[in-house]
Order: sequence, then structure tokens, then C-alpha cells
Amino acid sequence: MKTFDVNAHLHTPYSFSAFDGVCQALDMAAEEGVKVVGINDFYSMDGYREWSEECGKRRLFPLFNIEFISLNVEDQAAGVRVNDPNNPGRTYLSGKGLAYPVILKGREAAQLAAVKAESNAQVEKMCAKLNEHLDAVGAGFNISFAEVRDTLTRGSIRERHLAKALRLAVDARPGCENCKLALYEKIFGGNPLKSDPANAAAVENEIRSKLLKAGGAAFVPEDPKAFLPMETVQRIIEAAGGIPTYPFLADDAKGNFTDFEGDLMKAADTLKKRGFRSVEFITTRNTTAVLERYAGYLEDEGFTVTFGSEHNTPALEPIKLRTRDAADLSDKLKEINYRGACTVAAHQNGLKTIEEGDALITKTVN
Repeated sequence: MKTFDVNAHLHTPYSFSAFDGVCQALDMAAEEGVKVVGINDFYSMDGYREWSEECGKRRLFPLFNIEFISLNVEDQAAGVRVNDPNNPGRTYLSGKGLAYPVILKGREAAQLAAVKAESNAQVEKMCAKLNEHLDAVGAGFNISFAEVRDTLTRGSIRERHLAKALRLAVDARPGCENCKLALYEKIFGGNPLKSDPANAAAVENEIRSKLLKAGGAAFVPEDPKAFLPMETVQRIIEAAGGIPTYPFLADDAKGNFTDFEGDLMKAADTLKKRGFRSVEFITTRNTTAVLERYAGYLEDEGFTVTFGSEHNTPALEPIKLRTRDAADLSDKLKEINYRGACTVAAHQNGLKTIEEGDALITKTVN
């Protein structure tokens, strides 16, 4: 089986993304030789039509995915960190290979709409608190939530949009660069901007860290209503035609693992008992050795394994995947990723085997 390069987890501006649009993401994929690409936005399938049409123009194979933040109350009660290293029980989940055209309806569609609305409402509260802070420090401007929603988003609003809006507002203020640095210092409560003002991604990350995260002047705790139970999320994904998928963090920059993931065999067994047969990794988080060990073991245990890059921060990085310690995936990892993509491709097109998925991908991209 000939393999093609795959990136099965890409956020777009339909949630938050490094890309200015779907076309930029897919142009980059085509230029870098990535033939299979998966849209994977938070709480949203709104980008599927554009993703499908633009992939077709570039002879790329589209995967239709989605991402949620769920809560496992058993893990929360036990203090187990799953794939959120800071919040026990909080569990990111993806759905892979959802049906397109979209088939989600009824109770599950209403649940998805409600959790998306709750997530947006939390950011609206954060915007109001940010404006209170801007008034208190005499910044001389406010952030319009409606304007953020209408100009920077496509319906799904994240705290990163507020950070971007604040950076753009400071950039638009009259005066020299030193005046803007002084304004940042005022907004940051007397702390200077550490980032290069020309590095938009770094500035937005610093704004988010200093103002919007826990301890920041505009931080608003998330309402528990924003997190559906894990089992509910699995039902929504299945009702949408998809495969419930567990995203592994695996090793961090210091070689640490979460409580749930440190024992790979136990994690795999628990995932099976919870109804998961698909997992994914964001490869830049991990070393090649750990990724090969985890992905290889999980595939041997019968899991579908796919890899992606996310691109859900302001930093515009390559689409072609790499690990934390290598500029490219190893042949073993490329093969695992492609087999996983073939399984997802077969599933979303009503086929049954990896070979059928491979044939469908090959026909599309050649």
C-alpha cells in the first residue's frame, strides 16, 4: 500500500485557527504534499461544505471531524488528570469521519447547539470583564463582543479571539511604538510586554496568559454547563455518523505524562471499556520514540490511530507533520497515520475496510 501524507486534525476559522481561511490551510497542504486533510473544529460542523468544495478543487481528500471538551465525573472525583493536565476529569474528545452532508438532528443536534452557545456565552462574559479592566486602567478603548463575533469569527467564539481583538485594538491606536508598549504595560498592570510587538502570535499568547487565563484580570471560570458528560459527547458523535476518538497528550516537554496516560496498557484497557476504538495524537507535542511506542501499541490493540497538528493557536506552522524532536515523521509513523486515515475515510463513506479507504483516497488525490 502506497502511503500519502495525512494531517487529520486541523482547526479553521470556524472555531479558532492560525489560518485566515480554509483556502490558506488547503493551499499550504497542497504545497507541502499533504494529500489527506481533516477539519476538526470545536463544537462546529459549519465548515464542512467549504472544506469539501475546496479540497475537491485541489485534489485533496477531506476528513470531516469535530472536537469537544467533555467531563468524566468518575475521573474528576478521583482527581485523575486525563488529557487536560490542569483539570482532573476534563477530557478532550474528537469525532472522526462524520457524515457529510451533515445528518445530526433531534436531541443530539440540540445538545451540540446548547454547548456551543454556552461556550460563546462564557467568552461574552470574559469580554465584559475585560472591558471593565480596560476602563479601570484608562486604556481609552473597549472591545465590542458583537464586532469580535461578526468580524473575527464564523460563529464559534473562543478566548483567543479576544486576545486577537485586543492586539488589533492596540495596533490601531495612534502613536509611536513606545506609546503602544506603554499602553500594554498599563493594560498588564505595570508589567511590560515581553514579546516582540511584531510577532502577532506571541503578543496574543501573552495577552491570553496575562489577562484571560486563571489569575488574569478578565478571567471568567467556565460554567459546568459548558462540559457535556463524556457519554453524551460519544452519543452526539455517533449520531453524526462519526467515530468517538480519544486524543492522547502523551509526553510533554519534560517527559511527563498525565495520570490517565502514564500507564499505556491500563489506559488502552480503560478506553476500550468506555467504548473507544479510535485515538489521535498531535505530533509536535511528542518525541518520535514515545509516539512510535504509544501509537504502535494502540494500533496493535485494535485502535484506529491518526495524527494531526491542530493549528488552533495564532502561530502559523507547517501542515506537514513532524515530532517534537524531528522535522518529519518516521516511516513507521507515516504508515500508522495513513492506515488510520484509510479507516476513517472508509467509515465516512459507508465502506468497511482499510483497502476500500485506500482505494477511495488514491482515486481522489491522483
